[in-house]
Amino acid sequence: MVDAIRFLFEVLALQRASRHSLLVTGGAGYIGSHTLVELIQAGYEPIVLDNFSNGSPIALKRVEALAGRSFKAVEGDIRDEALLDSLFSEAARQGAPIEGVVHFAGLKAVAESVSQPVAYYETNVAGTLTLLKAMDRAGVRSIVFSSSATVYGVPVHQPYTESHPIAPVNPYGHSKAMVEQVLRDWSAALPGRCAISLRYFNPIGAHSSGMLGEAPQGIPNNLFPFITQVAIGKRPHLNVFGDDYPTVDGTGVRDYIHVVDLALGHVKALEHARQGASGFVPINLGTGRGTSVLELVQTFRATSGKEIPYQLQPRRPGDIAECWADPSAAESLLGWKATRTIEDMCADGWRWQSQNPNGYED
Repeated sequence: MVDAIRFLFEVLALQRASRHSLLVTGGAGYIGSHTLVELIQAGYEPIVLDNFSNGSPIALKRVEALAGRSFKAVEGDIRDEALLDSLFSEAARQGAPIEGVVHFAGLKAVAESVSQPVAYYETNVAGTLTLLKAMDRAGVRSIVFSSSATVYGVPVHQPYTESHPIAPVNPYGHSKAMVEQVLRDWSAALPGRCAISLRYFNPIGAHSSGMLGEAPQGIPNNLFPFITQVAIGKRPHLNVFGDDYPTVDGTGVRDYIHVVDLALGHVKALEHARQGASGFVPINLGTGRGTSVLELVQTFRATSGKEIPYQLQPRRPGDIAECWADPSAAESLLGWKATRTIEDMCADGWRWQSQNPNGYED
């Protein structure tokens, strides 16, 4: 009996040792929750830290159901130094020290950042500084950062490559660019440090199960959740800002990427870091294809069978005509490429919205 118990503990220890422990900040959010599913399926052991300002505890329960295993989740803020220290030290005491960080936590609305810039710098920039100091104390040397194509600003050339000038035009973009500069300096200060900054384009869609998706609080800030809320009857119509751009139909063109493809990019980035990458590595995550507002509306209508009434409005200040990624660095460095189509994004996004009309509040 004693031998059997000892054997069981040895097996459990081996299973735990074979899984790589990670701290995932903001893991209950839209992109974080989808990434958790892929991380767990890839053999990682996440510890989630989230204050639930943009995420839901229900999303984490659904991640556990989809992934077939539980994980530790802590409610708290990345600006809480003592909490961060306790998470790192407790993981080490349990024999599964945190090997790296996937950093999603932060504020993310462009318009809100214009009216509340101090909050964005405090959370996004100061919060990251607090996180890096805790990582240093724990000896953790790799981080994958949730950045954004907004760091590029007005396009000097299309498509955006990672060498495009960094010239954001709003406080949200500035906060991401500031964090990138911090990560560049942090990773250069000590051999073996690695900071991979994933510059997202426009994530949309949802998990194909319909169990995870985007659940904005209040009026959506982005186009796609507004479309799905019109389709479900929560909004009377969609506002299309500008129909006189020099594009295929006069409406703005963006690079939309399926959120699951984006999630898989994080898994590939972690693999790249574990294979010995060092320094600061910025990488675009996009499809390399542009889709206009009206093309997206038409594809959603064809996929869902739902009419999307819209009204044309004047251009918004600061909007650009078009932008899309050059994703070749992601393919060459990470072996990653987006595979899901606009039709997939619309079908999965509508499945999520139709099954969860009130998001995670149902």
